[in-house]
Amino acid sequence: MALISAIVLTGCDSAPETPSEPSAQASASGQLQAANPSAPPTAPACPPTAELNGPDTSYDRQGTGDGATLWAMLFSGPGAVRASRELKVAWRMTGGGDFSISATGPDGKVVKPVWGPEPHGSSNWGRPGDEWGTGWVFPTSGCWTINATRTSGRGSLALRVAE
Repeated sequence: MALISAIVLTGCDSAPETPSEPSAQASASGQLQAANPSAPPTAPACPPTAELNGPDTSYDRQGTGDGATLWAMLFSGPGAVRASRELKVAWRMTGGGDFSISATGPDGKVVKPVWGPEPHGSSNWGRPGDEWGTGWVFPTSGCWTINATRTSGRGSLALRVAE
């Protein structure tokens, strides 16, 4: 499991900044840019595993887990994972107890499935754990993190949603 984190370091000096002096920060290219304290924080970039195009076009994706394994089967054609369009997803998750699921968007908004989770009694999908079906409508594009929990175990999966 690869975790991406960012650490922001700030320095202090003895002279406080006056309101008429805009703060500045260095960009990746080394140029100074004015900082906008009222601007929302930048959403973290989606990990490469969130992309549904390129050389790995499999719609069978493994998420990360803590005390459980999580798998998703997306019922979508190329380019069909789009904002405001319904997406059917089957989930397999190990662990025990009740299953609940939600998704957090790039702006921090949390959504629940528009239907489900519906338990599936039998399936030929060869992944470990119990199976449920869900339907999603993501209201905005960007990187969404789907979080699944059971009484014992939890997991997550990042998914890039297009316009």
